Formats: sequence, C-alpha cells, structure tokens
Amino acid sequence: MSDDTPDIMHDRQSWLDRAKTLSEALPFMRQFSDETLVIKYGGHAMESEDLARLFARDVVLLKQVGVNPVVVHGGGPQIDKMLKRLDIKTSRVDGLRYTDQATVDVVEMVLSGSINKQIVSAINEAGGFAVGLSGKDGHLIRARKLRRTKRDPSSNVEQIIDLGFVGEPAEITPHILDFFRDSDIIPVIAPVGMGGSGETYNINADTAAGAVAAATSARRLLMLTDVAGVLDKAGNLIPEMTAGQARAFIADGTISGGMIPKVETCLDAVEQGVEAAVILDGRVPHALLLELFTPHGVGTLIKAD
Repeated sequence: MSDDTPDIMHDRQSWLDRAKTLSEALPFMRQFSDETLVIKYGGHAMESEDLARLFARDVVLLKQVGVNPVVVHGGGPQIDKMLKRLDIKTSRVDGLRYTDQATVDVVEMVLSGSINKQIVSAINEAGGFAVGLSGKDGHLIRARKLRRTKRDPSSNVEQIIDLGFVGEPAEITPHILDFFRDSDIIPVIAPVGMGGSGETYNINADTAAGAVAAATSARRLLMLTDVAGVLDKAGNLIPEMTAGQARAFIADGTISGGMIPKVETCLDAVEQGVEAAVILDGRVPHALLLELFTPHGVGTLIKAD
C-alpha cells in the first residue's frame, strides 16, 4: 500500500463531509428560495479583510441558490477616521453626535463613496453582480429629521434634542429594489436619505435596514453585530424569542445598553410583516450561511408572538 494512502483517504473523507453538509443544507435553500433577505453589514466583520472577503462570497452564494439578498451597510469607524483626517470637530449632545452640514457631507462621501464601493467591488470580485446605492437614489429612503427628547430633572419638562442632519426613514420606496429582485444584481445600500427640501440625512444603518426589510416584505432581517446575539443574565446566548419575550427582557434589564435599539429595530420589522429578525455575530466566518442553512442557526431569532 502506498504511503500516500492515508492522505488520499483523509481527503476523500473531507470531501464526503462537505458533500453531506451541502446535502443537509438543501431543504433550507429551498425554504429561502426566491425570498428577500435584508442584511445589515457593519462592525468588525466589515473592517477585517478576511471576513469581508468571506461575507462577499456568502452573499454571492445566496444569490446563486435563488435567494434575493439586499445589503445595507454602516461605517461609523470609517466616518470618524475621515473626520479626524480632515480636522472636522464634532460635538456630542446628550451622548449623541451632532451632525452639522460639514459632517453630513463627509458622512455621505464615506458611506456612499468609499465604503459602498469597497463592498460592491468585493462582491463583484467574488463572482457576483453588485450595484451600489444610497437612500437618495430612486427616492429609496425619504428621510425626516430625527427628534429625540430628554426630561430636565430639575423642571421635569421634556426638551427636544437637536442632532442636526441625523435622520430616520419617513418612507421607503422599494421600486428600484423590485427591479433588482428580478435580475442577477445584488443591491448594496448606504444609509443616507433625502429630506423633503432636498437636504441629506445620516441614518443609523440598523434603522435603515429594518425599514427596508419591512418595505420589501423580507423573509428575514439579518443584523450582523460584534456580539454572539442576545445574551441572558448568565451570559448565555438566547437562540430564539418572541416579540413579547423580547419586551419582557428589556423591561427586566436582561437586554440593556446598545442591544436595546438593535432589538427594538427587530421588533419594528417583525411588527411590520417581516417573518423574523436575527441578531448574529458577524465575526464568525460564514455566519450568514450557518444561520440560514443549518438547523439551529448561530444568533438570536426574534419572531412575532
């Protein structure tokens, strides 16, 4: 027997294991065939070249097996770096960044320009056909000024916080996305919207993705984050919860801090007809495929009661 036989047997077993994995994924591929999935992409997964390459390949695979992926991306760290590079000072109002005209110009340049085109290029290099958009294209995201309030502890009077050109979706017009759905094109959306007077608004990428998911009747909203998902008080992943359970976890403090707005975005999407929303760890290689095409997924799935 040749000395190479053990290696040949090992290779054969490896390929058999891969074939088995593909076979087991087939029912899940059928389940999501011709369905729209909105993917919020950001955080460490976007900053790591290796993870960015894997993400692009996974999105192309989704399209090739009949799924309709729509990518909405963020870019906060990249915006901060550019503002620093251009020596543009920003201020904080009650912990939130005030966005003046100079800042929103940089936001649009970074989100709709460099970041958007990097993602598009990565998907195209992976064998797909991606097109970059901002919310201003085709009236995709009509925006309004985001209004936040805080209560003055001394007078107990609510005060409006002015954040400048920070907005929220007022209306989503998915016509242009409907066109891409019937093609082999993957849309990649920068979360920049246009106000009623033509002004530009910077929109939180999570919020934009949730609004796009609801407007397109997406089967899933997939939010890639830098944590495993929603954790219980012992630090264990909660694999699935209903909308009612999610609200209860917010009320009792299980869900706290920055996870609250992410969960609330998922709840809004589910309440508007998205079958389920998932918060999952974008730092895990092939997180999208593991979530969609394996029995147990890898994140926290939130669905209606």
